[in-house]
Amino acid sequence: MAKYGKWIGGGLGFVMGGPIGALLGFWIGSFFDSATVITNQQTSQDPASRPTGRGDFLVSLVILATALMKADGKVTKGELEYVKRFFRDNFGEEGEREALAIIKDLLNKEISIEQVAMQIRMNMNIYSRTQLLYFLFGLAKADGNVCNHEIALLDRIANLLGIDSNTYQSVKAMYYDDSGSAYQILGIPASATNEEVKKAYRKMAIENHPDKVGYMGEDIRKAAEKKFMAINEAYEKIKKQRGIN
Repeated sequence: MAKYGKWIGGGLGFVMGGPIGALLGFWIGSFFDSATVITNQQTSQDPASRPTGRGDFLVSLVILATALMKADGKVTKGELEYVKRFFRDNFGEEGEREALAIIKDLLNKEISIEQVAMQIRMNMNIYSRTQLLYFLFGLAKADGNVCNHEIALLDRIANLLGIDSNTYQSVKAMYYDDSGSAYQILGIPASATNEEVKKAYRKMAIENHPDKVGYMGEDIRKAAEKKFMAINEAYEKIKKQRGIN
């Protein structure tokens, strides 16, 4: 059996226990045999003040991605192909292979979104949780269409992860191109003043800078750069429309 865990990487911590650990089952010992395990992750320290481990982030992503695939009650061959492409495009062939192996095992298991999301919320900082949501929207949009079941689940996941409405609408707008999407990405109404536009951009630029999650790996940083680019493009679009210098 080949060594696995290279894509997941070291630093497996909170996912080793709780409902996520129960879902992973034997994968903890066999699939991640080359990963570093960090135990006793539970702490009273605010998760927003400590970094999120790469392993914890990616395992959380794969589980939530599987739940998203099952949102309409069925998983088709086409959906699996979209998922494979999503992970390949974002994480390379190794990421595609490892993610798919976990997903195939999880497809036959009942995933409690409430329990999984609350475990993530208790142990992952807000920057990483927002990046998770960005990836999930990208996955939902991978087939060119986001169905109502997927939107409902994404809305539910965002709420359970403690992501506020403005941030949720901002991430959602990054995948839709309409007359109001630029304002939604910045989290402001179209009636906002020029000064409010500038203030909103500065706030979004700071909160979504790739450096916030860059320590988890170059692949995750590149995805964060895409999100950062969408924010910059939205700002430039509004500036051009308004003639702001």
